[in-house]
Amino acid sequence: MADKIKRAEGLPVINRLAAGIDVGSRFHVVAVAADLDPEPVQTFSAFTTDLHRLADWLIRCGITTVAMESTGVYWIALYEILESRGLTVLLANAREVRAVPGRKTDIKDAQWLQKLHACGLLRASFRPGRDICALRAYLRQRERLLDYTASHIQHLQKALTHMNLQLHHIVSDVTGVTGLRIVRAIIEGERDAEVLSEMRDVRCKATAEEIRGSLHGNYQPEHLFALRQALDLHDYYQLKVAECDAEIERVMAIFRSKSSTPSAPIPAARHRTRAANALAFDVRTSLYEWIDTDLTQIHGLGPNLALRLVGECGTDLSRWPTSKHFASWLTLCPGSKISGGKVLSSRSRKSANRVVAHLRLAAVTVGKTQTALGAFYRRLSARIGKAKAVTATARKIAVLFYNAMRYGMEYRDPGANTYEEKYRERLVKGLGRRVAELGFSLQPIAAQAGVS
Repeated sequence: MADKIKRAEGLPVINRLAAGIDVGSRFHVVAVAADLDPEPVQTFSAFTTDLHRLADWLIRCGITTVAMESTGVYWIALYEILESRGLTVLLANAREVRAVPGRKTDIKDAQWLQKLHACGLLRASFRPGRDICALRAYLRQRERLLDYTASHIQHLQKALTHMNLQLHHIVSDVTGVTGLRIVRAIIEGERDAEVLSEMRDVRCKATAEEIRGSLHGNYQPEHLFALRQALDLHDYYQLKVAECDAEIERVMAIFRSKSSTPSAPIPAARHRTRAANALAFDVRTSLYEWIDTDLTQIHGLGPNLALRLVGECGTDLSRWPTSKHFASWLTLCPGSKISGGKVLSSRSRKSANRVVAHLRLAAVTVGKTQTALGAFYRRLSARIGKAKAVTATARKIAVLFYNAMRYGMEYRDPGANTYEEKYRERLVKGLGRRVAELGFSLQPIAAQAGVS
């Protein structure tokens, strides 16, 4: 009788063939249902041979699905091995499963994960397919290399400052054509400011006189040594970035070979200028031949950002039922913190999602354009502040990306003036409705010439 009451009070088990794994850096603790093995909780080392032994044990127990926390990067090898063995792996957000009742141990963590997963109380974090994961890894590696390059550019500028060479204040980019010519000449032993200023590129906005005045420096051996090493490291990372570009192009060529030919020729590009740190091949055309949609027609999405979005989210966005779910995943929607019927907070959640940071930068950029999105940004910025305007505009760009990828919708910008006119119409219509509720009516005031 007591057992029947205990089962009635417990949570219903949806899938008894579920396992839970507490992931660690040196070992993993695995828990299955108590009736599947005499030792339902076992510990395995993090070595690859032990991970295969872990997978063999789960298969012998008849396990079909496994839940684990996204702990650092230690879960990746285990995830890939279990996935290759045919098991369904659910990667849970650690924030949603951290409330372990009682004392916290690795064994209790694994058992708690197994219980939650067996009862269907866990949500899987998004992880694209294997092919998209490979592209994402290359893109993230490239971004990391660019970050390393930026740090060495700062070292280069610091060495110039130590020598009182103000070149990086005169030219807009010290690693541009003009800047690198002059820096390389300085390292090779040239000290004449007149000769160095003649290396100016014709497209440089700074005049030869300005450059000449900035190149009278205090050349000390230790500072020249630091300048040489900073430039060598900068050049080395540029070579590694070029290698990443080649791998990304190779992967995208494989994707294009598996996709059908686009139904229409690629539309004309909105911008012909090449962005800084752009990939070394025609990303826009390659991406269009792969997904049959020109994402760069959406204002704020350049070829690089469009590729980053596809690399992070994949090509199948049906994982999110609607654009609202997609915006919520990106944390670009108001939060919901309600208690006792009172809204405690509606702030957007913090997120480490790489896509969100890029979308916010795109929102700031598009806010300076004479487009519908730019007019939307400026209107909200004046009314509720720039921070919320950035979030709202980033959400609009994300929704346009979602609709283009899932439904193939083409974006055509109506322009800032059209947006302002439609906004004014909506405003007048809303005012008329409110006035009508009070028993009045709106009458337009005819403009009178000559009235001050």
